[in-house]
Amino acid sequence: MIDVEVQGVRVPALGFGTWQLSGDEAREATRHALEIGYRQVDTAQAYRNEAEVGQGIVDSGVAREEIFLTTKIVRETLAGDKVGPGIDDSLRRLGTDYVDLLLIHWPNEEIPLAETLEAMVAAKDAGKVRHLGVSNFRGPLLEEALGLAPILADQVPYQPGRTQNTLLAIAAERDVMITAYSPLRGEGVQSPVLAEIGEAHGKTPHQVALRWLLQQDKVSPIPRSSKPEHRVANFDVFDFELDADQMARISAVRAAE
Repeated sequence: MIDVEVQGVRVPALGFGTWQLSGDEAREATRHALEIGYRQVDTAQAYRNEAEVGQGIVDSGVAREEIFLTTKIVRETLAGDKVGPGIDDSLRRLGTDYVDLLLIHWPNEEIPLAETLEAMVAAKDAGKVRHLGVSNFRGPLLEEALGLAPILADQVPYQPGRTQNTLLAIAAERDVMITAYSPLRGEGVQSPVLAEIGEAHGKTPHQVALRWLLQQDKVSPIPRSSKPEHRVANFDVFDFELDADQMARISAVRAAE
């Protein structure tokens, strides 16, 4: 496993996403992901699986301090007086005293961003949250957030065929991590370019897509899979490297191909 380093923080570069996983499936998937080596786990209040993810962490036997755990505040509870109680509820469901990263899941223009971030900073000061971040924030809104609070990450959809050039430029300038969700979705992953490069390395197009993301500075992909064999395959991406030409060819892929 390699790490992403931002703001002096080391984050396991490849994370396990739990969107659309629920019940026993979420618990078992989390346990298995940790068992095979994942050390970053992503959930959210809106996923309604925090309790199962927390139990999966316990079942894995991996020490809590070895895991970088992220959850997200649901859009409807971003008011300053609702953030704190919502965090407490998440911690109770997750069975932990703290989360490593707390994100605003979606922007809510009806609630001042400063109000939400002030409450999140208070939770950080209280030791309930190690780091703060946002999700689904475009460039200008990310810049606004950075002016209000210490923002470690912005979690956005990013995969071959989809550019995030504005956010990547901000990440490089401001030392922010871009967490790539849905990294294996979209037409771009089906491009023959990825298949050809994968064949050269003895890897699948999905593994090539993850490797392409991992080799970008300050980018952390968090693939989700309900299938054990896919979780294993997604983690098997640390024994090969794409050269500069292959990276450029994948970056040039467009979803319409």
